Order: sequence, then C-alpha cells, then structure tokens
Amino acid sequence: MKKLLSFVLALTLASGLALPAAAAEESADAALARVTQAVKDTLALDTTGYDQFQGDRYEDGLTGVWSLRWDGAEGSLSVDALDDGTVTGYYLGESDTSPSGGDFPVFPQGDADAAAQAARAFLDRVLAEGESVELEEPQGMERLGGDSFRFSGQLLLNGLPSPLHYSVTVRASDNAVTAFSRDTAAGTFLGDVPAPGAAVSQSQAAGLLTANLALRLEYVREEGSSAAVLRWLPEDTDTLYIDAATGETLNMTELEELMAGMGNGGGSDAATESPAGGAESGLTQAEQEGIAKLEGVRSAQTLDQALRAQAAYGLEDYALASADYALTGEGEEEQVLCTLSYRLADGEQTRSRTVTVDARTGAVESVSSSAPWLEEGESPALTVSEAQARAEAFLAEFCGARWSALTLYDSPDGGESRLPYAAFTYVQQANGIPFPENRYTIAIDLGDGSVYRLRAVYDEAVTFASPEGIVDEASALAAWADTYDAVLAYRLVPRPLDGDEPLEARLLELGLTHFYGLRLTYALERDTYCLGIDAATGEPVWPETAGGALTYSDLEGSWARADVEKLASYGVGYDGGLFRPDKSLTQWDMVALLASLDGWRIDPDNADAETVDGAYAAAYRMGALTRSERDEDSPVTRGALVRCLLDCAGYGPAARLEGIYTCAYADADSIPVGELGYAALAQGLGMVGESYSGARTATRGELAAMLCRLLER
Repeated sequence: MKKLLSFVLALTLASGLALPAAAAEESADAALARVTQAVKDTLALDTTGYDQFQGDRYEDGLTGVWSLRWDGAEGSLSVDALDDGTVTGYYLGESDTSPSGGDFPVFPQGDADAAAQAARAFLDRVLAEGESVELEEPQGMERLGGDSFRFSGQLLLNGLPSPLHYSVTVRASDNAVTAFSRDTAAGTFLGDVPAPGAAVSQSQAAGLLTANLALRLEYVREEGSSAAVLRWLPEDTDTLYIDAATGETLNMTELEELMAGMGNGGGSDAATESPAGGAESGLTQAEQEGIAKLEGVRSAQTLDQALRAQAAYGLEDYALASADYALTGEGEEEQVLCTLSYRLADGEQTRSRTVTVDARTGAVESVSSSAPWLEEGESPALTVSEAQARAEAFLAEFCGARWSALTLYDSPDGGESRLPYAAFTYVQQANGIPFPENRYTIAIDLGDGSVYRLRAVYDEAVTFASPEGIVDEASALAAWADTYDAVLAYRLVPRPLDGDEPLEARLLELGLTHFYGLRLTYALERDTYCLGIDAATGEPVWPETAGGALTYSDLEGSWARADVEKLASYGVGYDGGLFRPDKSLTQWDMVALLASLDGWRIDPDNADAETVDGAYAAAYRMGALTRSERDEDSPVTRGALVRCLLDCAGYGPAARLEGIYTCAYADADSIPVGELGYAALAQGLGMVGESYSGARTATRGELAAMLCRLLER
C-alpha cells in the first residue's frame, strides 16, 4: 500500500511542489548548482574526467529528488539527492571495454574485510547524524562468477532498528563503491524521529504482546507422506505494537485499514483458473473430435443438458459460449475434462460461469463465475445465513458419504460487503480435529442462490495420528511465545492528519485522513518463520532449509579433498553424500558434475532419465560435447577431460592453433600434435601436473582438481 500511495503522491504533487518552500525564490539553475556542489562535497567527487552533465528534479513520494548524471569516455556516474543535498542513490558505470568471452564462471576473488572497510567509509560520508548501520555478511560472492560484495540491511536511528533500509555494492577487484541506495525519512514518514528512551521494559512489552497470541489444533500432512500429524498452528490475530514511551497498545491491523482506503475491485471470481493446465495442455479441434469418438466421452450438448437440469448451477438463462476438452493425468489417473463456459447479458454488464466436468461421467469438478459487485447500498436477495443453508444442502448431496466428516472452517466475517457471493469452506474432521488439506470451498450467488464457485481437494488415503497424549494449548502457547523476542525499534504507525502543515493539507486534499509517523515501539519478531508447535512433543517446527550444502562422507585422506570441498562450497558437485574421488570417470560422471555449474544437483547413481537428459542438455549448451558424442558409460581420458573443460571455458579456438605451442611435461613427446595446444594451455592454467598422461582414464578427483584450477583462472 505504501508503494502505491507513494506513486499516487508522486503524480499528484509533481505540479504543486516544484521547489521546496524554503527555496521558493531560488531559480532552478541555482538550486541545481547548490545541490550539485553539496553532493560533490559530501562524496569528495572529482568530476573533471566527465565532459557531460545533466540534472533533473522529480517528486518521490513526500519529497523532491534531484537526479544528477555525469558522462564521459571512462563511463558514467549517477547520483540521486534530496533538496538539501542528502545522497539517496549512487551508481558508478564504466565503459564496456572488456573483451567478449563465454559464460563459463570463475571463483569469486576479493577481500571481504577490505570491501567492508570501503562500504563503511562511503556510508560515513552519506549518513546523517543519528544514522548508522551494522554491516551484515555481504552477498554476491557466495556464487561462482561473483564480482561484487553487496551489503544491505536496516538503517539504525539513534542506534535502534528502523523501517529505513540501505544497500551498498563494492566491486571486488578494486573495492570501489559502484552502487548505493537508501530510504529517507522525508520520503517515508511525517514528523521527527522520537527520542530513543523507553519507559516500558522489554519484559512488560513481551507480556502484553504474547497475551495476544492464540493457537488452534489441526492435522497437517507430513512432507511426502500420507500420514497427518497434529500441530498447534497460529490463529490470525491482529498485529500489535507497544509504544515504548507510554505503554499504549497500538492495534496495527486497525490502523493500517485507515491507510488502505476503499478499493473497488471487480466482481470476478479470484479463484478462477484453467482446470486443464493452460493453453498448452488443451486439445486442438481435431484432437477434440478424436476424443469425442472414444467410448464413454459425452458430447458438449449432452454435458450441457445435464448441467442445465441441475437447478443448483443456475444456468437456465445462460448461453453456452464454448466447450473445451482436455486430456489430463496418466495411466490410471488419466481423465478427459470438458470445460463449459457460459455467458449472460445483464444490462450493460455481463455475467459468466465456467463449469468443468468429467467428460465421461458428467461429474462436476469445479465451478467459477464472475458477476458485477453490488451497488452502493444495494441489499442482496439472500442473507449470508440463507446462503450458508443453500451451500450445506448442496454439499450434503454433492459430497455423499464425505459430508458427515466435514465441518465449517471459514465463512464471511459478517461485515458489510459488496461481493455478489458468500463463500464457505468445509474441511474434513478426524477425531474432532480439522484437517484443512481435505476441503470443499463453495460460494453461493447472493442474487439467485446458485453455486457461484466450487473447488474440492480430497485425498482418501490420508491416515491420522492419535490425539492421545498431546500437549495442551497452554503449553503450546508458551512454546510458541518463546519463539519470539520483543524487539525495541522505530516503526511506522499511521497517525491522523490535522492539516496544519502544507504537506498534510495536500494529503487531506487527496482524500487521506492518516499517514505514517515514526514511533518507538516494541513488537514480536523472530529470525525464521515457524510452522507451529508439534502437538506430540511440544517443540517448535521449523522449515527445512531447501537443498542444503553439498557434503561428502568419503573424503577423509583423499588428495582431492580440498578441491572437492571448495567446489561444494559453491554448489558444484554431486548430490547423495558421496563423491568417490578415486572412481574412474565416465562421461555421465563428468556431465553430472558440469551440470551443477548450471544449478543442477544430481546423484549420478540415482538419476532418472529426465534428469540425465536435462544434464546432457546443459553440457551441450556449455560446449563440453555434442549430441552425437553422447555415450554415458564411456570412460573419459585425461586428454579428453582437458579438451572438454577448455572448450567449455572458451579456450577451444586458441587450443586448436597449430605450430605455436610447446610443453614441459615429462611425457611431452607422447602428446599427439592435435592435442598439443590443449596440453600447453592446461599446463599454463595449472590444470595438469608434471605428467600429461592424456591416454589414461581420469578419475572423479582429477575432474574436481582440473575444474578448480580452471575456475581459479
């Protein structure tokens, strides 16, 4: 909402705030000269190397920003600054004079401590009194090909966290700052920064905040399993802050609604989707005709007639606009679906309804609709309670034996709404406890009581853990509260506009009644998202880290250990926990490891056909081999490995030049003439030791060592 509001302000205030009030008599060229000099003084810029300069001013939310740009033969420099010269953005560009090369990566090279020192020195120049940062671990150099350190995080005000953020990028090759951006107080909130003193203690605030927490007991399916376990999950309660100076409880959920305004969205069904999986899975007309001839597949006319005969779908006055068949699933799961689309002219507006059915049985799979929203002050024909009765009567018949196990899980909150429907969700209950993954969502048209939306997800094979011996709600709440800290920080809090200041008066003219101010508050925070409390153990459940680092259990005593582990630290290597460094290298071994340069994580011993094909496609793109050379089980010699790696890295054309290379290998005389260039380059890059041994089969460890030397180039 804040970004949208800022954009609206930028458009609205552009004509009304051409220059700051204090500089009303200052000409545009004088203002530009003043800001430019202030920026040069702040950054100690020497701009004599640039021969072009331009300055423009634009509105950025609540304040004006100058955009300054210098250009020259050596590159460009762009700086954004406020009217008082505060630097808010910086970008250093260079002329692209580097030679073109391939996409083969290199190990990042740079000094993180030196880069941090350069970032601190730059920030010392651009941050104002009372502003500071604590540099976090940089990003950008943890991946192959990284050439810059990027530091980012919160700006501290009076040493405390704030809603303002910054980012600084430092080039690794020379520790030059190449980019900087920051939020500003003037562009984010009204008023001043409150004093840092807190009258309320952290423990007092924590008690008030955790008292607002609530949990519910539900079944949750374990990842990749048909077993559902019991978990205490958080209720969606209001977000609270505690004012650190007064102890006032601030209900941010209610306050943010004052900022949100009244959005008038459309009346379409937001859940509408293509049940057949998109256009690429739809069938052509010829394919539809072929399906229509299959035994048991009904025609669109037959399916339409069956739907119209069921009053619950309300299609009596609708016209059938289209019918699309699609084949989904495989084997026993194969199914032919027919999506029938209907239209109804409703004055100047149009209603639509889409029903997807099993083309063989006619069973309804889903329903979605769109209709105009209710007019302001218009009362619907049905109340929410009447719509709920219609929904339950329909589901009792539609769900069959499942209905007795379903319970109401979600329904309209009872407030005023202009939506043309009322939606209800019913979920399976086991042992009296909800299992929301098995659910029926139904919406009833408030005009005629027909089914406006219908979605069902239900797996009969799920098993449910016993509720015997689980921790009670009080114990779960205590464990849940312990996952949080009550953090003291400056935070944005909506405040009423009184119109005393010119800017507030303009905001009131725009129809706003509140805007953000800054308050020193306590709020509950944690570093990592928590999934809930395990009802069996009472322990918090944390999400598993996706992927995880590559690690191996078979490198003890291996000469290749350092190289294998260096590659693994950048995600290059084999999945599965074993590297097998002494194993004779096959083409598939080589391809699987090279594919990890492209983001793949493959266990060569347990890869399916699709994975193998994908990895080979990556190797083809790299230039390691051609499609005609694919031979997964063939051994790879050291000479062939050198050729593949150097071709990947773009050295192939140079390596194939004849008559210009010599080698100092002990076995140089045995190297074929056509391979001499590759051997010489490999020696220069340190990929191969004293003996070339090009005819000998390579090992996985030698692949790791050669690749490491190549990535260190």
